[in-house]
Amino acid sequence: MDLENQKRVKELAEAHGPENILVILGAAEGEAAGIAAETVTAGDPTYAGPLTGVQLGLSVYHVCEDAIKSELDPTVYDEQIGMMEMVLDVDDIVKEMTAIREQFSKY
Repeated sequence: MDLENQKRVKELAEAHGPENILVILGAAEGEAAGIAAETVTAGDPTYAGPLTGVQLGLSVYHVCEDAIKSELDPTVYDEQIGMMEMVLDVDDIVKEMTAIREQFSKY
């Protein structure tokens, strides 16, 4: 997650409260999604951005996870994400996102 997005997420969490923020990621790899998820949950693991040492504890999902996908209009999902989903390792992404939520659920 780039520094500008970290700043935006931090400002939104401060303005609206972390309990009112849901982060939906779209990273193409499980590892990249996991790092971004960890960043908005437990703080920037690279110690380079505005979320270094900041444990926001935000709820975070990937757009390809069933919990999010089931909430979206299937036609819109297919138009916007469907083609990309075919080339992603969705199982790896879901595994990584689940592990991050379990590991950092205490935040």
